[in-house]
Amino acid sequence: MPERKLMYGNHAIVEGVIAAGCRFFAGYPITPQNEIPEFMSIRMNEIGGVFIQTESEIAAINMLFGAAAAGKRAMTSSSSPGISLMQEGISYIAGADIPVLVVNVIRGGPGLGNIAPAQSDYYQGTKGGGHGDYFTITLAPNSVQELYEFPKLAFELAEKYRNPALILADGLLGQMMEPVEFTQAPVDPDTLREPPYALSGCKGRERRVVRSYDLKPGKLEEMNWQRLKKYQKIQETEQRFEATACDDAELVIIAYGTCARVCDAAVRIARAKGQKIGLLRPITLWPFPNKIMSEMSKRIKNFLVVEMNMGQMIDDVKLATECRSKIHFHGRPGGGVPTPPEIYEKIKTIMGGA
Repeated sequence: MPERKLMYGNHAIVEGVIAAGCRFFAGYPITPQNEIPEFMSIRMNEIGGVFIQTESEIAAINMLFGAAAAGKRAMTSSSSPGISLMQEGISYIAGADIPVLVVNVIRGGPGLGNIAPAQSDYYQGTKGGGHGDYFTITLAPNSVQELYEFPKLAFELAEKYRNPALILADGLLGQMMEPVEFTQAPVDPDTLREPPYALSGCKGRERRVVRSYDLKPGKLEEMNWQRLKKYQKIQETEQRFEATACDDAELVIIAYGTCARVCDAAVRIARAKGQKIGLLRPITLWPFPNKIMSEMSKRIKNFLVVEMNMGQMIDDVKLATECRSKIHFHGRPGGGVPTPPEIYEKIKTIMGGA
């Protein structure tokens, strides 16, 4: 039987990152993710890794760039305003085709906002976030167990496509406690193959260059077209989702992260009352699960998008369904968390009070 522990979500992320073979962390404090660097400072010291509390989020993301360019698995974490400060660096990393892991434990916004849970960074996470044409592979866990499991997947996807990966959590998931099963075999970083771009010293081989620009006329455009092919491959092959009670559903709720947990309870309430309601949980927010959404829209007339924001995922749902279905919305911005009863009341309204 695997070891099982009761853990905070933020602590589970740390254990997942270490199990994935990461031995470099650089970050700066901000609530509600402070437990990540705090616990990371202890665990990295115990296993001989590198922990750096930087002078700013800008410094952290650039240190990540350097460590990843040297061929190491590297990660940072922050919460919404801190992630905004990192955007230039993330764009540079994407432009250099380097894999890193960034964890965003979202807080309420905009501006300084508050430390309550939110999902208001959806656009930032799924549409690039910084300048230029790029995307980050974006995963949305909905449990402490997945906060432990997703770092390994994120690193594998980031390295497979040489692209930044982002885990979008929120303050509720980061601060809550749940049992975690340590099901993953730890990755020994010494057994990881050195990537072909790694700046590890060029004695005995040709030198390598890692950069996010090329000043030759037309070269940058060529690089961006090549990168587009990579993004198209990711969109085609890496869509992940979880479908619950959707086979006979007359209305399907679309929700991720904390909201998916709330909506799962609302679906159980509706089903107990004889209403055919399903739940589709995107696990990858980018690439968005367009294929399953498109198929569902051919037979389902109503979708309900539930988010802790003012309606950011609606755009992707409309595109995926090609506007064949009616899209409804229930949102709670600025740290508001929806409840199963209020979701069920929305369901009743949509279904005509049935």
